[in-house]
Amino acid sequence: MAIDLRSDTVTKPSPAMRQAIATAEVGDDVFLEDPTVIRLEEHTAELLGTEAALFVPSGHMANQLGLRVLGRAGDSVIAHASSHIFEYESGAPSAVSGLAPRFIDTPDGTFAAADVADLLQPRNIHHSRNRIVVIENTHNRCGGVVWPQDQYENVCVFCRDHELSVHLDGARLWNVCAATGTPPSRWASQVESVTVCFSKGLGAPVGSALAGSRAFIDDARFFRKMLGGQMRQVGIIAAGALYALEHNRERLVEDHANAQLFTKLVNEAPGLSCIWPDTNIVVIDVLDHTILAQQIVDDLIAEGVLVLSMGERKIRAVTHLDVSADQCRQAGEIVQRVMQQLVN
Repeated sequence: MAIDLRSDTVTKPSPAMRQAIATAEVGDDVFLEDPTVIRLEEHTAELLGTEAALFVPSGHMANQLGLRVLGRAGDSVIAHASSHIFEYESGAPSAVSGLAPRFIDTPDGTFAAADVADLLQPRNIHHSRNRIVVIENTHNRCGGVVWPQDQYENVCVFCRDHELSVHLDGARLWNVCAATGTPPSRWASQVESVTVCFSKGLGAPVGSALAGSRAFIDDARFFRKMLGGQMRQVGIIAAGALYALEHNRERLVEDHANAQLFTKLVNEAPGLSCIWPDTNIVVIDVLDHTILAQQIVDDLIAEGVLVLSMGERKIRAVTHLDVSADQCRQAGEIVQRVMQQLVN
């Protein structure tokens, strides 16, 4: 069986999760009558310290609903240049909400208040209105980087002082909390809206949530309907997410340890280098310029290790609940063997 390190979205429901799904209480969620969805939304809001939460099919939709509620067509949205909302959401900030993107480009996916200040437009009729700042924590493309708490809070304070709304793309916020020991509410309390994912590190088959004030979620529910995201007896899906939230958060530290084990072995392979991961994402730099990342990926696939290329010189591997420490050790050893063959 292949060792699948392509993403933490490839996990399969455990037997216990399947049992929770099979026995879920359901009702019509459009009528606000699905008891499992209600429990999931209330539990999510409680963990995040927000007034309310909304269950949605994907993190993509959760992010875009947040932006749609916070901004108006022509407003600006400032985010890191390689953030998920710009790289992987199909141009939705502009297409769905008419927002004007402005990019901050830093090596690690984090930025400072001064970086936001540099992108603020003069307040006159010639420019888009300064409206939204998006923080992605952890940052996917930069290797699951966790924002330093002080830096994060400084940016949020600056945004409040300058009448900017902050949206937290917390698809892997659970990993942040596992890595730092801080509660989710500590991060969510600084922002107007936050998304969290159940189908990444937590291992649910489907689903994310958007959280914020009750009025904010009322608006988000309206736009979810507009975009066709309303669902009926969706407790069948929400049950998997609720099980994941209640049973799989604390074990995320195992994924982080496995990522570090894999990183140690990769750094011993010729022609490769990767920084020590904060969480469960390992970004591998290909140092040997005679070898392309895709060539390494193809050779690893042939050896039963699945990873993804991120351009010509980078490879991504992600640990999750369906890969053990032994499998991560085996994968690292296979990387060493493949690279020894390619370099020699």
